[in-house]
Amino acid sequence: MSSKFGPESLKLDCATEVTRIADAIRQQLRQIRRKGVVLGLSGGVDSAVTAALAVRSLGPERVFALFMPEADSDPLSLRLGQLVATQLGIRSTLEDIAPALDGLRCYERRNEAVASVIPEFRPDWKFKLVLPTREHSGFNFFTVVAQSPEGIERRARLPLGAYLAILAATNFKQRVRKMVEYHWADRLNFAVAGTPNRLEYDQGFFVKQGDGAADLKPIAHLYKTQVYQLAEYLGVPEEIRERAPTTDTYSLPQGQDEFYFSLPYHLLDLCLYARNHGIAASDVAEATGLTVQQVEETFGEIDVKRSTTRYQHLSPFLVEQIPDVG
Repeated sequence: MSSKFGPESLKLDCATEVTRIADAIRQQLRQIRRKGVVLGLSGGVDSAVTAALAVRSLGPERVFALFMPEADSDPLSLRLGQLVATQLGIRSTLEDIAPALDGLRCYERRNEAVASVIPEFRPDWKFKLVLPTREHSGFNFFTVVAQSPEGIERRARLPLGAYLAILAATNFKQRVRKMVEYHWADRLNFAVAGTPNRLEYDQGFFVKQGDGAADLKPIAHLYKTQVYQLAEYLGVPEEIRERAPTTDTYSLPQGQDEFYFSLPYHLLDLCLYARNHGIAASDVAEATGLTVQQVEETFGEIDVKRSTTRYQHLSPFLVEQIPDVG
């Protein structure tokens, strides 16, 4: 194995990177003639780092944070988001999006889809979607895990129709949040800052016209591991840095590796880096402790997600290109 490949491959010069990103944010805002940035603070490390970078670039008076909880949100997410806003000294407001989601029948549509595979499911039950532990089959399917108020657990494999119905209903959450962000951006003449890291951006882990919509995405080039390095450098509260990445989308607690990614982020980062740089599966296996077969399967998943989520990145198709636009 090359001695140059391993966790050190993702090591950042944090001071240089912060300066580079801060310069880019200022330049991008000049290009689009906006005075500052609006972003949603979720209590996670990505939005906290993005907010801290915006403050480094623009000053606290030109950064505006939104907290947008809904019926399934973990109260901890709100508390941690408010902690970041207070630490950074930025203006903020809370917008409860649950009434809007009720009006769109988000919860009703979702519950109907869950009940189609777990008939005893009721609105007061909690649930989440999970992928199975990989068994080298090359095929993944979702399971819905539901829990009654008494703690009774039910599991059912999701057929495609039920899975798509749950996903379509749940995507209202990201799209309503983005609508609120752009309301405040228009009101303040600010731009919307998106918060995806490279792993999420590359692998399509976002909702089109939802959390995928933004005017600038300051950390989309950074692997999740590197986001954590910047978090420490920028002084993001330790409680956020130690919190496991979560979707905070379903009513049962859920990690991102349960829902979308097949490996913990620190291993998947290395696999993605290796895929991007042509590093052999055997070298990755030695650096990560995975088997060569697991690495090769992960390479395959990376390629499949890039292909199947390409739609997420596409701009609208035109019959012919229009000069001097875009």
